[in-house]
Amino acid sequence: MNVSGGQATDFDAMIVGAGFAGMYMLKRLRDDLGLRVRVVERGEGVGGTWYWNRYPGARCDVESLFYSYSFSPELQQEWEWTERYPTQPEILRYANHVADRFDLRADIAFSTSVDSARYDEARECWVVSTDDGAVSTARYLITAVGCLSASRVPDFEGMDTFRGPTYHTGQWPHESVDFTGRRVAVIGTGSSGIQSIPQIAAQAAHLTVFQRTPNFSVPAVNRPLKADEIEQTKSEYDQLRQAARMSPSGTNPADPIGHVLELPDEVRTREMNQRWDYGGAGFMSAFLDTAVNPEANEVVAEYVRDRIREIVGRPEVAELLMPRDHPIGTKRICVDTDYYATYNRDNVTLISVRETPIDRITEHGVVVAGELYEVDDIVFATGFDAMTGPLNAIALQGVDGVMLRDKWIAGPRTYLGIASAGFPNLFMITAPGSPSVLSNMMVSIEQHVDWVADHIAYAREHGIIRTEADPAAEETWGDHVNEVANMTLYPRAASWYMGANIPGKPRVFMPYVGGVGAYRTLCDEVARDGYRGFNLTTRNDVSAAGDIDAKTPVPADS
Repeated sequence: MNVSGGQATDFDAMIVGAGFAGMYMLKRLRDDLGLRVRVVERGEGVGGTWYWNRYPGARCDVESLFYSYSFSPELQQEWEWTERYPTQPEILRYANHVADRFDLRADIAFSTSVDSARYDEARECWVVSTDDGAVSTARYLITAVGCLSASRVPDFEGMDTFRGPTYHTGQWPHESVDFTGRRVAVIGTGSSGIQSIPQIAAQAAHLTVFQRTPNFSVPAVNRPLKADEIEQTKSEYDQLRQAARMSPSGTNPADPIGHVLELPDEVRTREMNQRWDYGGAGFMSAFLDTAVNPEANEVVAEYVRDRIREIVGRPEVAELLMPRDHPIGTKRICVDTDYYATYNRDNVTLISVRETPIDRITEHGVVVAGELYEVDDIVFATGFDAMTGPLNAIALQGVDGVMLRDKWIAGPRTYLGIASAGFPNLFMITAPGSPSVLSNMMVSIEQHVDWVADHIAYAREHGIIRTEADPAAEETWGDHVNEVANMTLYPRAASWYMGANIPGKPRVFMPYVGGVGAYRTLCDEVARDGYRGFNLTTRNDVSAAGDIDAKTPVPADS
C-alpha cells in the first residue's frame, strides 16, 4: 500500500501496546484517518497496566468518573462506574467494553511482543520484528507501552532457593491467589504495597512487611457512587472535562486557598482536615507553595505524620512509617484504604531494611541482619523501571544504526515527550518529557493521541513522508523540562521519577512538571506553527542523489 507517495508498506502505522493509549490511537488512525493499522500486544487481552496489575487491592488513584475516555459522548454517558475509585477488575471491564464497542480487537495481534524495530532510511519506513518470527513494515511506529510496565525485582542473593511461591504486583497471576493460613512477606511499600498490604493482612495467618523507604499516603475514602452524583457529573461532563484538560494535573480538585506560610495555623489546619476527611490526592492541592517551598512543604508533611501517630497504636511502628527523607508530593502521593491502621493488627510485623538491608533469601524466608523471617510466600512490591524501561526493552534502531537505549544512556532525550531526534516517524505516547505520570493518565493519553493523529493527518495532507524531531528543538525542550523541574522540590526525592530505584540508572527527572494545561498549550502552538521543531521531508525534498533536503524549523520556544 502506498502511503504519502512513499514505497509500499504492510501497514500505514504499527502501534506497540493495547492499553488505553494504544486502543485510542488505533481508533483515531483507523476510523478517523482511514489508515491500515496493526496493534501488537504482549498480553492476551486489552487493558495494558490494568491487564497485568491484578494484585489484591489494585485500584486507580484517580476518580472513576474522570479516569475514562472523553472522546465519545455516547461512551461516557452509557458506561456506569460503581465506586468512587475503581478497582482493577472494573477498569479492565471498561477497557474490554471499549474494545468491543469500537471493534478494536480485529486489528490487534495479542500474545505478541515487539523484539526490535529498525528505521529503514532507503524505504522510509519502520521494519518491525515480533517474537513470533514475523517481520512487518509501517510508515509510522507508535509506542503505547505505558510508563509502569517493566517490572523490577531486586537481585537478592538466594532468590532461586526459596521453596514457596513468589509474586510481583506488576505480574500477578490471573487466577485467584489465596493467602489464608499462610505466612506472607511483602517486600516494598510503594503504591502497590500500600494497596495490597491491608488486603493480604486480612487473609494471611501472618504478614511481615519489609520496608526500605516509607511513603506518604492519604486516605481514599472510597465509597459506592450515588445515582444522583453520577447523573450530575454526566450532565456537566463537557465543562468538567475541559477544565481538567487545562488544569495542572488533569483532574478537578478544589482550588488552593493560598500560600500555607501566609495563613493562620487554624485556617490551614482546617483546610487539611477537610481534605483529609474528603479523601484522595486532592489533599496535595490545598496550598500554592507546597511543591516549591521547603518550609511550606514541611507543614503539610508534618500534618500527615501527625495523622500516622494518631492511627498507629505503637509509637515505634508509627515512627518507622513516617517519611522524613523526601518532601511530601515529590514521590507520587499514595491513596490508600486502611493502610496505616493495618499495622495495629496482631498478625502484622513491620521490618525496616533501610539501615540493615535484606541479607539474602533462603529456602525458608528472608534474612535481615542475620535473623531469618520464615514465610510461605513472598510478594515483591518493588516497582518498575519507570518510563524509559518499557521503551529500552525494545531494540529501537534509528538513523545511522543508533539504538534509542544508547542515545538515552545518560538519560532520556525527547522533543515534547513525543518524539526523539534520529528516530523519524516514531511517536511515543506519554514518554519522558511529557506530564504523563504527574497527571491523570487518561487526560494525557487523549491529548497525546489526538496530537499524533493530527500530525500524521497533516503529513499526509502535505505529502510529507518523514517527520523527525530537530536536535536543536530537542535540546531546547530538554533544557526547559529540567529548568521547570529545578524550580520545584521534585528533584530532592530519590524517586522513580528520577530513576533512583534502578541501580546504575542516570538520575534525571523524567516527566514534565509544568502542568497538563500549560503543556497542552505548548503542543498546540507547535502544531499551529506547522509543527515547529520537526524536520518535515516531502517526496520532492529527496534529491536525485538520494540525499534528503529537509526543512529545518525553528526550535520550540521554552
